[in-house]
Amino acid sequence: MSIRLSLLAILDQGPCYAYQLRVEFDRRTGSTWPVNVGQIYTTIERLERDGFIERTGAEDHEQVHYRITPEGHVEVQHWLGSPVVRSGAARDELAIKLAIAVTLPGVDIAAIIQTQRASTLRTLQDLTRTKRTTNNPESSEDMAWLLVVDSLIFAAEAEIRWLDHSEARLERAAVQGVAKPVPLSDEPIRRGRPAKAVKL
Repeated sequence: MSIRLSLLAILDQGPCYAYQLRVEFDRRTGSTWPVNVGQIYTTIERLERDGFIERTGAEDHEQVHYRITPEGHVEVQHWLGSPVVRSGAARDELAIKLAIAVTLPGVDIAAIIQTQRASTLRTLQDLTRTKRTTNNPESSEDMAWLLVVDSLIFAAEAEIRWLDHSEARLERAAVQGVAKPVPLSDEPIRRGRPAKAVKL
């Protein structure tokens, strides 16, 4: 997720100071992705360096505000008008964990899947309960928050489907004698060895 472009889009609505940007980001995303002040300042420095924002206000006693430049406005319009490209295979910790675990001797993959499924189901139940509290949005903030919650609900549902699919695949592999531990390779390590491409 691009904190940088999100903050720039907020500044496109009007000048803000650093802490105000943090509050606005939290308010507009329902505090789903907390951002610390240090990250805000680092992002502001980069936006200023790239010519997308500029300082206003005195450095001494008055609060320093930041405002968007014409170049920054163009960048926001480009971001909002472009699709989010999910390039390559994202590093998903759960997928990596299962991929490694299935190659190790003595690991109970079914137990790992059951533990994760139970956790994801609890998360899904919590999200669904939370969503019910604001099912009729009365403001654009409520609507923004609902969009974020819906996204998290769909992601949790997809994870449960994937876990079910993985469990079935591993059961078939066990019957066929395919799922066996992978020993360490004797092959010498070669730098720049191409990885298997994942077609999306």
